[in-house]
Amino acid sequence: MDISKVREQAFAMPLTSPAFPMGPYRFTNREFFIITYRTDPEALRAVVPEPLQVRAPLVHYEFIRMPDSTGFGDYTESGQVIPVTFRGIPGSYTHAMYLNDHPAIAGGRELWGFPKKLATPRLQVSLDTLIGELDYGPLRIVTATMGYKHVALDSAATAAQLADTPNFLLKIIPHVDGTPRICELVRYHLQDVTVKGAWTGPAALALYPHALAPVADLPVLEVVEARHIVADLTLGLGEVVFDYLN
Repeated sequence: MDISKVREQAFAMPLTSPAFPMGPYRFTNREFFIITYRTDPEALRAVVPEPLQVRAPLVHYEFIRMPDSTGFGDYTESGQVIPVTFRGIPGSYTHAMYLNDHPAIAGGRELWGFPKKLATPRLQVSLDTLIGELDYGPLRIVTATMGYKHVALDSAATAAQLADTPNFLLKIIPHVDGTPRICELVRYHLQDVTVKGAWTGPAALALYPHALAPVADLPVLEVVEARHIVADLTLGLGEVVFDYLN
């Protein structure tokens, strides 16, 4: 394979059989379960990278069920998202994500810089309760519950919030000697959002300590609200807004 062909094909690894296809990446019937909780502001400031600034001592703990996603397939993920500001503009910073699908792990890390690790999240309904669970190996590290569809939320307002909020990631790709080759703050948006339903209800969240999945390092002090959303959307590709190496 000559050099020009390598350059033409080289958008992901492995070269001759990439772990994921080129986008766009469309998600159908994507289901969110988001519990917003109050946490220790000092713990937040210790993990949010400048030039992002912590907006409030809050964390969104998320379970996302994706039964139909272009190129990535059928999978579930779970993690922590922190409300921040960037140059005075409100947004969200993805602090940690755990999921059960290799193409989505590879694509999320390589393209956008999502902080994804392999684990086993689940999102399901049992009788009158929406249940989110996250296991890292054999150990349970998150249990979340919410009353199923207790109160309907405005779908148009929910769609606008999803589409209008900028999302931030810290993308890190090392050099062959282990030093950072790429270290960038990336911004992306959700696009073409159609909300099919949105609800709230009473909720509870428990986080358990783990050395390699430290979700409990941002402790739950108080549950503030919970949302359950079903939507179709496109995951937009990002743009670099800050280069830590330049």
